[in-house]
Amino acid sequence: MTYDLQWNILWTGENGRWLLEGIWTTIRLSALSWIFACGLGVLSGALRTAPFRPLRALATCYVEFFRNVPLLVWLFFWYFGAPQVLPRAGQDWLNLHGPEFWSAVVALSVYHGARMSEVIRAGIQSVPKTLFEASVATGLSVGQAYRLILIPIALRLIIPPATNESLNLLKNSSLALTIGVAELTFMTRQVETYTARAFEALTAGTLIYLVLCLTIASVMAQVERALRIPGLIARGVRSES
Repeated sequence: MTYDLQWNILWTGENGRWLLEGIWTTIRLSALSWIFACGLGVLSGALRTAPFRPLRALATCYVEFFRNVPLLVWLFFWYFGAPQVLPRAGQDWLNLHGPEFWSAVVALSVYHGARMSEVIRAGIQSVPKTLFEASVATGLSVGQAYRLILIPIALRLIIPPATNESLNLLKNSSLALTIGVAELTFMTRQVETYTARAFEALTAGTLIYLVLCLTIASVMAQVERALRIPGLIARGVRSES
């Protein structure tokens, strides 16, 4: 029996609007989570290489605690558990601004922040130690050496693995449908439910994720080429003849 493809259902009635809303929610959720995850990753990654042992221990506890629990568990924890212990004002704010969305932002941020921390730590440790020693010898404090020398160089070195982590974050945002966030996968399933056209709806969702990921990878490749450090970043560099 031949299956009759009906691609027009993707833009018929409410379906097109649902898909567009899902794309926008996925982009917004991923962008906010990425910003917070990068902030947590830079901070904890730098602390994991700090000379002061208690700071290293604190950062290590954060990384090991959040990295080794499944993301789905964190989504359930921040949506079902954490709001119950918030003060009344915090619960009212969440209820007013969408507890599902912000719980997903927090879960993605802390989980991928812990994973990003390891990327940052590896980047800092790959910077030649002599640069740190020279910066301290010129009169910079340890904090200034990290802020002005080590972290800026490390951020340029880690673009390839950071790109991979960014793509993982975008794809993992699809798990937010489990707590009711109307992101792309949620809306794709909604189109499939209302039209009974699973192949068309899920193919559309697959291709949209593919386009989003390829766009991010392309942009990050351009950034990598623009910020490469000769002798330290060689990937993507072409010999010109």
